[in-house]
Amino acid sequence: MSEPGEEPRAGIDPTERVESLLRDLRSTRSGLSAREAARRLIHYGPNELRRRGGRRWPGELLRQFTHPLALLLWVAAVLAWVAQIVAVAVAILVMIVINAVFAFVQEVQAERAVEALAAYLPQKARVVRDGRVQLLPAAELVPGDILLIAEGDRISADARLIEGGVEVDPSTLTGEAMPVFRSAELTDSKVELLRARNLVFSGTSCTEGEAQAVVFATGMRTELGRIAALSERVEREESPLESQVRRVAWLIAAIAVVSGIAFVPLAMIGAHLPLGDAVVFAVGLLVGNVPEGLLPVITLALALGVRGLVRRGAVVKRLSAVESLGATSVICTDKTGTLTENRMRVTTVWTAAGAYDLTGGGAPNIAGDPAISEMAAVMAACNNAQPGVEGELVGDPTEVAMLEAAITLGEARDTAQRRRRRLRQFHFDPVLKLMSTLDERDADMCVDTKGAPEAVLPRCTTILESDRTRAPITPARRHDVERLVDSYARQGLRVLAVAARRLPGRGGRSGVAVPPPAAPTAVGGHDLPERREQAERELTLLGLVAMHDPPRPGVADAVRHCRTAGIRIIVVTGDHALTAAAIAAQVGIVGAHPTVVTGDRLARMSEDELDALLRRNRQLIFARSSPEAKLRIADALRAEGHVVAMTGDGVNDAPALRRADIGVAMGRSGTDVAREASTMVLTDDNFATVVAAVRTGRQVYDNIRKFICYIFAHTTPEVTPFLVFALAGGTVPLPLTVLQLLAFEVGTETLPALALGREPAEPGLMRRPPRARSESVVRLPMLLRAWLFLGVICAVLSMAGFFYVLLRAGWYPGAPTGPGTRLHHAYRQATTMTFLGMIAGQVGTAFAVRTERASLRSIGVVSNPLLLWGIAFELALAAIFIYASPFQALLGTASLTWDMLAFVVPFPLIVWGADEIRRYVRRRDGRTSPNEPGARSATVVRGELRTREK
Repeated sequence: MSEPGEEPRAGIDPTERVESLLRDLRSTRSGLSAREAARRLIHYGPNELRRRGGRRWPGELLRQFTHPLALLLWVAAVLAWVAQIVAVAVAILVMIVINAVFAFVQEVQAERAVEALAAYLPQKARVVRDGRVQLLPAAELVPGDILLIAEGDRISADARLIEGGVEVDPSTLTGEAMPVFRSAELTDSKVELLRARNLVFSGTSCTEGEAQAVVFATGMRTELGRIAALSERVEREESPLESQVRRVAWLIAAIAVVSGIAFVPLAMIGAHLPLGDAVVFAVGLLVGNVPEGLLPVITLALALGVRGLVRRGAVVKRLSAVESLGATSVICTDKTGTLTENRMRVTTVWTAAGAYDLTGGGAPNIAGDPAISEMAAVMAACNNAQPGVEGELVGDPTEVAMLEAAITLGEARDTAQRRRRRLRQFHFDPVLKLMSTLDERDADMCVDTKGAPEAVLPRCTTILESDRTRAPITPARRHDVERLVDSYARQGLRVLAVAARRLPGRGGRSGVAVPPPAAPTAVGGHDLPERREQAERELTLLGLVAMHDPPRPGVADAVRHCRTAGIRIIVVTGDHALTAAAIAAQVGIVGAHPTVVTGDRLARMSEDELDALLRRNRQLIFARSSPEAKLRIADALRAEGHVVAMTGDGVNDAPALRRADIGVAMGRSGTDVAREASTMVLTDDNFATVVAAVRTGRQVYDNIRKFICYIFAHTTPEVTPFLVFALAGGTVPLPLTVLQLLAFEVGTETLPALALGREPAEPGLMRRPPRARSESVVRLPMLLRAWLFLGVICAVLSMAGFFYVLLRAGWYPGAPTGPGTRLHHAYRQATTMTFLGMIAGQVGTAFAVRTERASLRSIGVVSNPLLLWGIAFELALAAIFIYASPFQALLGTASLTWDMLAFVVPFPLIVWGADEIRRYVRRRDGRTSPNEPGARSATVVRGELRTREK
């Protein structure tokens, strides 16, 4: 047996006659049995592309050693080595190794977190197994399977069409942007496979039509697999957030280098220090200012946010999307399936004889109404719903509801007979809002049509009366029908019109129809309409179908959260204007008098008029909108500076999903094309999940700001000892050795920073307005808080501990503290006090930065257990560094007495308490920037929203 993925398509010509190909593949038009498919899956392997190219981790690990920030540490190590400070050079090298390994592990975990998301939304394929239609993971496809292809599907394997015709987007394979037509009736032989007009290939997308195909190649044997074997994408996209932080880190590193170089001559000339001490000083400044762990910590925080969103039902395909979610200011949402449950149920059927209620559970009394039986036949014929594995109907929810209603009205549930009688299908067109089929029925050829009433009525010339006559539709009659449609729509019901036209004559052909050949087709002595405009005319209106799709239970609460958060919601739907307005009012998106814009009106608007409309009206509904309208709306909102989230599920929604900042596709009802074009996929198709994702995005962004502030706050106390040493001209000994600084940087800082990435949301998170698109993650108020407030307090406290020990020992400026002197042990204790004081200040900083504006009590002191464990580890490690003999010899620390420890104990409370007072003053006075997180109170925001809505 050949290795899976390497066996050629020996002896199989996919362009040969269908019967010969089925014989060669040992398959039939009824598909394979489940047992045979299982055997073939073992033989051929899963229908997946295998990654080639060997192990990548050595290169990934090497990249961590050549990271720009790591290069600065290499420079520091070289400087220390040149100055013959071997211990410092070795310590910096150890620090580089630890940072590189740590960053590598985190990046691998983040990469796995994103790759694991594929398991939540495996691509599905509809196949015929054991004579029944089944929805299976695409990875389980095998040669010989009968694959069903419909509009919006991503084709999962190389296959030969055996019935029907489809338009396919081949751009993934050929680079051609225009769709191409592929049909079972077109025959090509001895041509390049990619040009054969009866073949479809893995990775391409169906943009129109329906067909059946037999799979002849899977996995690495497909054309896409052959391409994948030649090249592999390995480049990782850097998120905008990482770019921002990288720029800030470079700026800080540049400041560190410049200040270090500048202080070398200052220390030598002004303080009369030898070159060695000056270089030590420069190395300390450099190491103290380089935020080595910043980028990997951010990457891991984003990955954790992505995992959290998965648990909430939102699969985010890019790490960088998490930060965009937090800035979302406008959500453009569809109605059906997003605001509603997408569980359509026909409640009322109306004909010229009257209305019939179908909510009672049984068939209504339809005796004497010929339009009902005719209507039920059309509802079943112009329909693609099919029985699933367990006998339930599967397909589009609207078509499932209509087929169930047709069965209730007495129509047979024989979908196989429907397929035999169908001559041609004109698929649902989102612009025309129509679907039609040509079917054989009662020895006649019939045009069966369903669609939006405003699309069907203009194509109807007659209406079927209760006495079986077809009466002309007068303007008054048409007005009555339109008024009835509006009446149903005001109740939040979705309304479709059903119509038909009979073309007398017998004959026909079986099978799913295909788009037109070159010449017209004759059936039973009559021309078969080849274009839909020929078919969808002179129709007879049979009646109306009103369906109810209830709002989802959690949507109203989610809408309230959006309004409080300053997030605007715009409904963009293809449904009737009154239906959309009714549902939007039920969930609280609009009030009693929203502005409703139909697709026709929008098409006549200029760009300036659309911009003015979006600015002027807060409560907007775009009804009967085309996919192109979604694209225009997204462009207009983005031009106004909004961060736009756009929902969609169809093939034609793909451009708008790509254009929006956050394209949101439906995981259940959406097409493969929409899911591929999107940034986020909802596994539950629920609008409330979009709002939960925005909340998570804000929380992740806030947490990133928290640990950036936490890391930056340590720069001041790290640099201060070296400034004191240099500016004192040598009269004050170095308060912190470089090795102690390195131990502080590597050993005690990292775990609390990681824990801050798991902080619970701060109160008022969804009561603040969205942040501006241009807002940087690192802003001046944050730097002032970190460097000049928290950092200065920590520096003063750690220096107080240093001088407390020295002065108690009888030290005076200029007194010798070197080895062999009377004050040497006291000096080592003093540097240890500086080291411990910085750690104590670090603990206080960790608690202080947990909130931006609220008090710590509002979120709970113990609400982040990971932070408590990180602090416990930090303190335990500090005890080892201070009291373990090997580390005393390595770091130059010394054991501290009880009174020294007592002196340090209040440090965390002082740091946290000072910041708590600062936050209290800010809450009381309200002195904040309008764009600062948490800047405006909920009352102010709600007041502004009420003013805008008025």
